[in-house]
Parts: sequence; C-alpha cells; structure tokens
Amino acid sequence: TCAVILHSKRLSITRATVQSGRGHPEEEARVVEHQSFEQVALLTTQPLRAGHNYTLSIQYHANLSHTFRGFYKSTYRTREGELRVLAATQFEPTAARMAFPCFDEPAFKARFSIKIRRDNKHLALSNMPVVKSVNVTPCLVEDHFDTTVKMSTYLVAFIISDFKSISKITRRGVKVSVYTVPDRIHQADYALDAAVRLLEFYEDYFSIPYPLPKQGKYLAAIPDFQSGAMENWGLTTYRESALLYDPEKSSASSKLWITKIIAHELAHQWFGNLVTMEWWNDLWLNEGFAKFMEFVSVNVTHPELRVEDHFLRRCFDAMVVDSLNSSHPISTPVEDPAQILEMFDDVSYEKGSCVLNMLRDYLTADVFKAGLVQYLQKYSYQNTKNEDLWNSMTNAIFFFLPSQICPTEKTELQSDGFCRSSQESSSNAHWTQGEALDVRAMMDTWTLQRGFPLVTVTVRGKNIHLQQEHYRRGADAPSPTGNLWHIPLTYITSKSGTVQRFLMTTKADVMILPGMVNWIKFNVDMSGYYLMHYEDDGWDRLINLLRRNHTVISSHDRASLINNVFQLVRIKKLPISKAFDLTLYLKHEREMMPVLQGMSELVPLYRLMESREVDGVEKELQEYLISLFKGLVDEQPWSDEGSVSEQLLRDSLLLFACVHRYQPCLDRARGFFTEWQKSNGTFRVPADVKTAVYAVGAQTPEGWDFLLSKYQLHTFSAEKEKMELALSLSRSQEKLQWLMDQGLSGDGIIRAQDLPHIIVLVANNPSGHHLAWTFLKENWDKLIEKFGLGSSSIANIVTGVTRCYSTRSQLAEVREFFSSLEEKSAGLRCVQQALETIEHNLQWMDRNLEEVKTWLQKKH
Repeated sequence: TCAVILHSKRLSITRATVQSGRGHPEEEARVVEHQSFEQVALLTTQPLRAGHNYTLSIQYHANLSHTFRGFYKSTYRTREGELRVLAATQFEPTAARMAFPCFDEPAFKARFSIKIRRDNKHLALSNMPVVKSVNVTPCLVEDHFDTTVKMSTYLVAFIISDFKSISKITRRGVKVSVYTVPDRIHQADYALDAAVRLLEFYEDYFSIPYPLPKQGKYLAAIPDFQSGAMENWGLTTYRESALLYDPEKSSASSKLWITKIIAHELAHQWFGNLVTMEWWNDLWLNEGFAKFMEFVSVNVTHPELRVEDHFLRRCFDAMVVDSLNSSHPISTPVEDPAQILEMFDDVSYEKGSCVLNMLRDYLTADVFKAGLVQYLQKYSYQNTKNEDLWNSMTNAIFFFLPSQICPTEKTELQSDGFCRSSQESSSNAHWTQGEALDVRAMMDTWTLQRGFPLVTVTVRGKNIHLQQEHYRRGADAPSPTGNLWHIPLTYITSKSGTVQRFLMTTKADVMILPGMVNWIKFNVDMSGYYLMHYEDDGWDRLINLLRRNHTVISSHDRASLINNVFQLVRIKKLPISKAFDLTLYLKHEREMMPVLQGMSELVPLYRLMESREVDGVEKELQEYLISLFKGLVDEQPWSDEGSVSEQLLRDSLLLFACVHRYQPCLDRARGFFTEWQKSNGTFRVPADVKTAVYAVGAQTPEGWDFLLSKYQLHTFSAEKEKMELALSLSRSQEKLQWLMDQGLSGDGIIRAQDLPHIIVLVANNPSGHHLAWTFLKENWDKLIEKFGLGSSSIANIVTGVTRCYSTRSQLAEVREFFSSLEEKSAGLRCVQQALETIEHNLQWMDRNLEEVKTWLQKKH
C-alpha cells in the first residue's frame, strides 16, 4: 500500500515522514485529510511492504478543546477568588484523535510512551508513573512516563495542573493516590479509603493482581467533567461531586454515589482495560459488567450502604426505556461516533448489569465467579466478543459439575444430575442438565434481541400455567414475531418461603406444585429481568396479602409488585383502579425500597396531571399522596441519625412532603432556613434534610437570592447539586431563565457541566415547562457543540424536557422541531424515545384519567 490511514480530528498536521528502519533516511509523506470521516491519509512515494517495520513521525499542533472531549481546558477559582487553569483529557469513545493522530479503535491496542513539558509550578499525571524529569529551561520541565502496557487509545490520559494529593498503600503494596484542587484536598480521605478497600477486593475476587506498576494508581477530581467518571487505565478521572466527600456536609446519598462510582471505575481496570470489547457494539461487556461489579464489590466492602436496595431501581429504570420500540438489543451494530456515543445508555449499563445479576443467581455465585476469572485470565490484553464470555461461563459450569452446587439450600443433587427439592415434581426441575448448560443459548435471548418478557401466571388447582410474551408499551406497538426468552423463573408460595426455580424456554409451560396454595409470587427479590402478571384473582390475593401482613414477603418483592402492577396498566392488562388499590397498603410501609417505588410510580402521574392542569384531579391526587406517606413523614427526625437507608429515605421523603405542600414539613423547613439565613450560613443544617430546607427557603425572592449568594461562594460540589435543585423550584420565570442562560455561558457561576441537569430541573417545574423547551430549541446547535451529538447529556435533556408532555399539540410541536433538524439530529434514539413517551402519556391520560378521578372520589 502507499497509504496509511489514521484518525485525526481538529489537528493541524504540518509534516509527516516515513522511515523504513534504523539508518534509512526519512521520506516525506503527503497528508490528505477527510474531515467528515475524522481521518487523515499519509501517502508515501514508495509502496509500504507487508511484514516490514516502518516508523511514522508526525508534527502537528492544536488548541485545547473548549468542549469536554479530547485534550481540554478546565478552570477553577481558589478561595481567594483567583482563576486557575488546568488541562485534562477525556478520550472515550472516539476523542483520542483530538489529541494525537492514531488508530482510534478499541481493537488496535498499543503501548504508549508519553512525554509532557510543563512549567515548574505545575504537575503532570498520566497512566503510568514518571520515570524521570528533565529541566529543559529554568522554568520548563519535561516529564518522561513509563511505557504503558498494551491498551486501547480511549484509555490514554494526561492532566497538567497544580493539584495536591494524598496517598495510601494497599495490602499488596499498590500505592493509591487521590488528586484534587489544593483547597479541596481535605475532602479526599473518604475516596482514598474506599479506593484502597475496593482495589484489595478486586485483586482477591478476580485472582489477578492490579496489572499496572505498584507505585501508581491515581484518582483525580476534575472541576469540569461531563460524565460521572472515566476509567483511564491507572489514572481514573471523576467529577468533583463523584469523588470528594466532606463528613461535615455530605449526605448519605453522596457517600453511596461516590463509593459506587469508585467501585465502577476500579472494576474497569480489569473489565474493559485488561480485557476490552472488540468493537463498540459490545460496549455492555465493559459497562454492564462495571455496573454489576459495583453491586458485588460494595456489598462486601461497605455492607452498611445496602447497595442491593439501589440495584433493583436500575432494572426498573432500564425497563422503562427497554419497553419502547426505539430500544435496542444490548449488543447492537454501530458505525459512526454519534451512534457509538448513543450506546452509553441505560440498556448497556443498567440492563447489562441486571441480566448479569440474573445469570449469577441462576448459575450460583461460585460458578459465575469462576467463569469471570477464566474469561479475564484467558483474554488478558486482548479484545473479546459476547460469545467469549458465555463460553467461559459454560466451561466453568462443567468444571463445577462434579461438586455441583444446587440452587437452593433445600435442594439436593439427584442421580439424574438434576437439583430437586422434596416438594418439587420432576416437571419443575429442568435446571442444570443438558441444554440448560448452554449459557450462550440462554444469554443470546437476552443480549441479541431488544426488550424483555412478561410472564403471565394462571393458577388451576396445583397446576401453574405460564405464558411468556414480549412486553411493549403503547397500545398499537407492532408485535415482533418469534421473541422468546430463556427465563430463569424463581418463586415462593403461601406454603413455602424457600426459593424454588424453573427454567422456562418455551412460549407456554405448566408447573405442578405439591399442593394447593393461597398465593404465589414469582421473580423473588426481583432477581430476574422480567415482569409478572397474575391472571384471575392472582393480583387480588397478593393485594390482600400486602394489606394483611406485608412483611411476609421481602421489601424487594413488595417494591417489584408495586412496579409490575403499574406497568400492567400501561399495556391494558389491568385497570388503574387495581394499581391504586395496591398502593393503599403503603400507609403501613416503612422500608425504603417499596416507599421510593410507590413514589416513583405515583409522583409522575401527578406531574402529568399537573402539567395538563387537569381540573381538581391533581389536587385530589396530591392529597392522596400526602395521606399515604404522612405517617412516615411525621416520624422523621430532622437530623442525620439512623442507618444509611433511613437517611436516604428521609432525604427523599422530606423533599417530597415539602414540594407537595405538606404544612408541617413546610413549617419545619422554613424554621431551619431562617436560622441558616440569620447566621449568614454558619448554622449547621443536617445534611439529609438540606434538600428540603433549601427547596422551601428558595420559594421567596430573598431566600432565592441568599441561596444563590451561598452557591457562588467556594461551595462544596455535592452541596451545589442540592442548591441547584432548590434554585430551579422558583416560581419566577425570570430566575429560571437566568439559571439556564448562566449554564450556557459557562462564565463561572454555573458550570457548563451542570447545564443538562439544570435544564431538566427547570422542565420539571410547572413554571418552567415551556421555558426549558424553548431553551432547547433556541440553543440546540450550541448544546450539540458543547456536549456532543449522541451523548447521554443530550439524551437526558431531550427526554427530560418532554417527559411530562401528554397533549396532541405538544406531540406535534416536538415532532415538528426535530423533523426540521438535519438528519443526524432528527434520527437520534433519544428523539424517538421522547416522541414515543409523549404518545404513551397521551394514551394513558385518555384511558385512565376518568377512572383515577372516580377512584379518588370513592376512596378518599
């Protein structure tokens, strides 16, 4: 060939040469750029021969990026108000080409030698430790970093800053360091301790030592950062609020989020960095796994955070997106940078983690872990596809077969190789024999087709009839043919709390129970990624169980019943009155998961009615909501006492009660805010009641201005997020518009990184619905330039601004705007999701509004 094609974006290449080995002269290469492909071709005069080594030398220059991608500029102010500048990188998925010409695809792994020149008051960091520093001039230093291991371009990273650090050494001698702006180094202790514990956990769990040099595992908090964090090998980077924790000011939710994010990025050091997906279509092999490992690791290292409670919510969130026609299979073909960016969504992350959790529950934790370890060891420093993981899992099962582990404590291995309990009939035992051992056949049904199954149960005496179908929202969704899943069903009954198991691989099946039961509950603890429907009087029996003694089943099971019943209303399998009947029991509920699930089903319905200004119904629904949770709200201490779950519940409950105008909550919050304002911010408001206190205080013009003045000070990051929420609840349209304009200008009061969040907060405010939509339309091109076409930031803005739309005119307006844009914008998946959601809201309101009105009048 006479051409070498590399990726390059916004780089000005001034010279390129090719050398065919030491001692040979360099030959000039002609450079041809193809901007729309983000590529350059280096054309040589002589053909390059296969099997020969060549050295390419390229001279180029570029400006620091003003987006959050590539090698970009970030700023912060010191306590004294001095503006300081730093430079950092964010290359995933396709932005390494904005910093240096390269083969910018995950399968082109290479070793990288990096040298950085900096002035002597700054510090340079990269993936590897510095091996030497050379003084070039009295003020200029050149740092030489150790050559990296073999890795993909998107994992390369470097930072030039004046950061300070603290360090600690793990049991195996790895030095872990956390870097932050100097004024915030006192907030790095929690992250350092968590990182050390988690790194030690992963080294044990994966049976592979941390793959990089022991003198360097760096975590850095970057003042301007678009996503939550990034797993660059050896130098993980974070938003400040995702890494910094102040024991005096931070809430329980902040601690949980920081721990999970550190766990996620450290899991990537093995899953994603050591073993990398071959192409972005299998991004979930990186992200689904890291999400899942948050749950596995934090459960062990920080059991007090009860991370399992939050894992379930992810599966419910994923199902909302995955039930739309615009969803996609976990593994989906992608080609251009915008399509690749769109893969960073709830399906790759949340659904990916949920199906892995289901697989672990099915195979048992030991078999699953053995499969993972085998996969990591076999494919270290290589790239993989879906099937490589399933083959490793299948091999692990055969390895365990002689000492087979049966799925429940009360089952035993029979001579036919099946796990059977004394209560189960043989029809109920196709579990780990024959075709059931083919992990790939099972998991292909979850990763290669979109959506998930709804399983309908009909009880006929001892016979349990099961039927599966594709769950799809929207009355007129076309029915895909042949969608079939291999579903590892789990269930408990009124007769036995022992978890029983049944692998369903056909459209319909029948199970035979040992005896008649009063009720049966499938998908125990929501360990499976599927919904359940109970025909005939099945739901009535479960609703009665919740009313009589809800603690007979676990809080996770109660949360999943609340979720499932509302999803069945969406597809006309149940009337809305049945779902509301179930919620009546919530007056007696005290556990976090079911309470938050109840809120997350009911509050959006209130929002729909509020945004439509439905006469009287929204007021009655608000009164019903308050009546359900009033008892629990009244029990809350306005302090930081209690377990992490109790603190998290308190934070959500008090905000809910104050936003919905519950008078005792408003009075209490006002009292705290007045004290805080009188003390000029020195009075300590307990961390877990701050959100409610700020939200109520910001309702007056003086309170809003005072809160903004505190926001502008050198405020702690996690605190700023609470203040943003409160500031966006103002009823003044002028103030709401100002918040969004500030975020767009990014002049320092509100950082551009926080703008997507602020736009959605404004859209959630009845006074801001229209403002946020107008802002999106008028600033679309600027938002795309800043955050990137296809990014999750853009997706969150588009779906967040239109989430409560439910009228035909709103649907027409949204459709018209996006149709007027160029094809790439109009075709974004988030646009299709937004349009579908509005259609579903419209259908929901048409179908259920009168029935909700009637139910509320009867019951309330």
